[in-house]
Amino acid sequence: MTALPVRFETRGAVALVTLDRPDRRNAIDAASTDALRDALARFEADPDLHAGVLCGAGPVFCAGMDLAAFGTGQVEAVLFGPGGFGGLTELRRTKPLIAAVHGAALAGGFELALACDLIVAEEGSRFGLPEVLRGLVAGAGGALRLASLIPPARAREILLTGRMIDTAEAWDLGLIARRASVGAALDTALELAARIAANAPLAVAETLRLSRAAESAQLAALWPENARTLRAIMASDDALEGARAFLEKRAPQWLGH
Repeated sequence: MTALPVRFETRGAVALVTLDRPDRRNAIDAASTDALRDALARFEADPDLHAGVLCGAGPVFCAGMDLAAFGTGQVEAVLFGPGGFGGLTELRRTKPLIAAVHGAALAGGFELALACDLIVAEEGSRFGLPEVLRGLVAGAGGALRLASLIPPARAREILLTGRMIDTAEAWDLGLIARRASVGAALDTALELAARIAANAPLAVAETLRLSRAAESAQLAALWPENARTLRAIMASDDALEGARAFLEKRAPQWLGH
């Protein structure tokens, strides 16, 4: 029997959704996109579940999009299907979702975490949007969300260099809600989710909606332009060169088109 790429469990009133492709660093392909979308729909539809936690199996949270998806015709499903990347980044949700990050949340993995309502991170975790290093843009909400969550100059420096930041810097920037000791991100996130889930569900849902109202309105107007930009960049020669250079472990030779 083939293992599912996403596991769904319940812990009382909390849903636990686990990206379960540790051999691929939980990279997102079409199958895991469908599975994550289904898990989140299940969470939303269950009236007994009031908060959720998204985590990753193995040594990292998520390394982003599975490069194998580029060569097997899965790009459309992974990036532009219902809910956006992984079925999450553009998904309309009503219940709080917490990302429990350990190891690394890179590229699309960081974008999944940013799409959640809160991030809990272990000490020593790494976050990054290295798309410019590969001739791409952080088009699954990374460029849009990072620039709205932290000071613009800091966001641009991170986005335009493609460098990684650690838990301490993410905390200083206000990107994470709680820091956890090594090995404790999931337990910390579950405790936080349980505390939220104990509150009045309608009040929590409406508070969440209001707290994200400005961001939601802004993103709704920007997603179409984001999609046009992402499609154009992904069709560029530089995007192809970036992928080849990465796989061949060499410096890319940019063409500017």
